[in-house]
Amino acid sequence: MRAFLRGVFCFRQGSTSAPRLSSPQRRNMTKATSAASTSAALYSLAVVLSPASEGPEDVKEKAHHLKNGFQNPWDSWQSPTVGNALRMWGGIITGKIKFPDVTPPTVPVQQPKFLPDRETSGLRATWLGHACYYVEFPNGLRVLFDPVFEDRCSPVSFMGPKRFTEMPCRIEDIPIIDAVVISHNHYDHLSHPTVMEISRRHPNCHFFAPLGNKAWFSSIGIDKMTELDWWDERDIVLSPSHESVTEAGAGEGQSSNQSNITARISCLPSQHTSNRGVFDRSKTLWASWGIEAGGRKLWFAGDTGYRNVPELPAGTDDHAPEYNFPSCPAFKQIGRFRGPFDLGLIPIGAYSPRWFMSPMHADPDDAVQIFRDTKCKRAMAIHWGTWVLTDEDVLEPPKKLKEALTKYGYPEVGAFDVCDIGESREF
Repeated sequence: MRAFLRGVFCFRQGSTSAPRLSSPQRRNMTKATSAASTSAALYSLAVVLSPASEGPEDVKEKAHHLKNGFQNPWDSWQSPTVGNALRMWGGIITGKIKFPDVTPPTVPVQQPKFLPDRETSGLRATWLGHACYYVEFPNGLRVLFDPVFEDRCSPVSFMGPKRFTEMPCRIEDIPIIDAVVISHNHYDHLSHPTVMEISRRHPNCHFFAPLGNKAWFSSIGIDKMTELDWWDERDIVLSPSHESVTEAGAGEGQSSNQSNITARISCLPSQHTSNRGVFDRSKTLWASWGIEAGGRKLWFAGDTGYRNVPELPAGTDDHAPEYNFPSCPAFKQIGRFRGPFDLGLIPIGAYSPRWFMSPMHADPDDAVQIFRDTKCKRAMAIHWGTWVLTDEDVLEPPKKLKEALTKYGYPEVGAFDVCDIGESREF
């Protein structure tokens, strides 16, 4: 309890800052960022309707739609009850649920090394903490997933879950952002200040979010936004303007043989919920996302559960053979109709206590099964190492991930990996 309250209410010096750079490093980064941002602004982005792709037979039934919101239409889901919520908070207040110690060192943080232009031979992914990933596709597309660049993931800046690891960079350090993809509207995945700053610094950036979120974006003055339902697809076309040939001073703008950058984005199911207040629960949709660009396919899970686990005796392994709880069928559908994927970004944290969190948050064992179901060739772990949201030890998720990989016959390294915050991997 003490650790939790310290994380919520105490200010830790430097916690809102990115890792410190020397003056020459900062000048070089600023120079590269300025040039790349200028050239990026000379691309215009259009979103067009895609030709219909194959999907599950029951897509048209829209079983996840309700009259005034949305639901998870599977046996693997159970909505949190008022009783369970009160019990959870009661456990926090009484100390029966103990939040983990976040005294450094915890998760290493390094300064990201972003490419200054659109040239890359492979799929390059950089973890920026929690569920935020910056992905550089081989054809030049640059996408930011679930960005939150605030110290707290909360409706207010003075209380709520507080970072226990540093932000690896600032928004102004990211040279090119063509698209921002949001999985759902919880505060650890959708941030008003972050969205506004991205829109200001990257005015041509386009935002994608699940159904029902357009009104929120419109209310803050952002019109370059597309909302999609599960299994909807759109084609993205980035077109260089005429001015990019004559005015851009670096990178992409130097070539007169520029061509369009194209991609396909798919809004796909996940098992979660949504709300930003007390009375708007499940009024907007939640989703995972697939993007295909430059000959590479990526799946972003966002925030998701896999099974609903009831309360079991302390120390019980709910993945033991005698427990056969229903799993979410949507992930096998994603693998069948949109897979295989070159890379999956899959959550492994915020899962304890299981009797409360399991429908909403996968644990590492669930995550490996999701990895298998969605037919991802490789995966990187997200949704851990940034904010204390639940009571497992902050370094437990990677340990349990290795155990689960061994259990299901995967190598501990090279299939489904973890990395430092700020680290980039190429695929």
